[in-house]
Amino acid sequence: MSTLPLLRFIIAGQLRRDYIITPQGKALLDVPGGGLLYAAAGMAVWESGIGLISRVGEDYPQEWLEKIAGLGFDTRGIRILPEAVDLRYFVAYPDGDQPVTDNPVLQFAKAGMPFPKTLLGYTPPTPQIDSRLRLSQLTIRQNDFPADYLDATAAHLCPMDFLSHTMLPSVLRKGSINTLTLDPGANYMTPTFWDDIPVLVNGLTAFLCSEEKMNALFSGRSTDLWEMAETLAGYGCEIIVIKRGSQGQYLYDHTSRTRWIIPAYPVQVEDPTGAGDAYCGGFLAGYRMNYDPLQAALAGSISAAMVIEGTNPFYAMDALPGLAKARMDALHDMVRKA
Repeated sequence: MSTLPLLRFIIAGQLRRDYIITPQGKALLDVPGGGLLYAAAGMAVWESGIGLISRVGEDYPQEWLEKIAGLGFDTRGIRILPEAVDLRYFVAYPDGDQPVTDNPVLQFAKAGMPFPKTLLGYTPPTPQIDSRLRLSQLTIRQNDFPADYLDATAAHLCPMDFLSHTMLPSVLRKGSINTLTLDPGANYMTPTFWDDIPVLVNGLTAFLCSEEKMNALFSGRSTDLWEMAETLAGYGCEIIVIKRGSQGQYLYDHTSRTRWIIPAYPVQVEDPTGAGDAYCGGFLAGYRMNYDPLQAALAGSISAAMVIEGTNPFYAMDALPGLAKARMDALHDMVRKA
């Protein structure tokens, strides 16, 4: 009987059943996805001992959970609800790495493919504001995961609803977690939640956010990404990363007041889905190597690059030994201060 590695990291996030039309026009139908898996894969490029926290319905494929566990992840924190939960998610990339998530019927037609029967009845997600009071079906609860998960010392929270992100940090800090990173959810990164953000950000090791979500939060307040980073860091967060897709990342280190511009590592992109989540997993693993924000950002960038070279979250885990480190060394030479 195999034993899992000592639990050192935990990641909380969503699992999905993905339907993807890649930039090359390849259809991936009903495949494992979600921010949780991509962040886990990005972290696994560098580290092991990773526990996963999520909620799924009883209709989530059991063989997928078994495969995830077989890859060495601790899946005891994935709670299976006694009901069906629609976790389908559609995305297409007709123009390169820019995602299109609406009108899947049209996108399949444009790609010259039949519409998959398993996507019938699917409703694309519509922008909506998270609730500050009402738990959703997928909101993570304190009793969703084993108590020994709190023996881990580092945690990352993938994009989720506002309540998951406000309740989990206090729970995690009651254990041994001393490094906590967070990627905010799009449904609360709006001016409506402006007064809630300082409490959310306070005490985080790193706030890792896409440029789109950052612009949405600061709408009407600022258009300067560095100003945004400094503002959020001022609420009590050590590191701010602004993920800019194919343009790389901005890294702001609040302690040294240093600004770094990190380019994306150049690779042939097969499927950009999950790049931001893979980045976050790699970032936390890289940070825990020697607590250097720049090394963390480089590790995250390499994780993202290695994931998008393939067409499933765990593609990067099959890379040749030493490839990630060699790429990180090469990327270091391309970094510059702002």
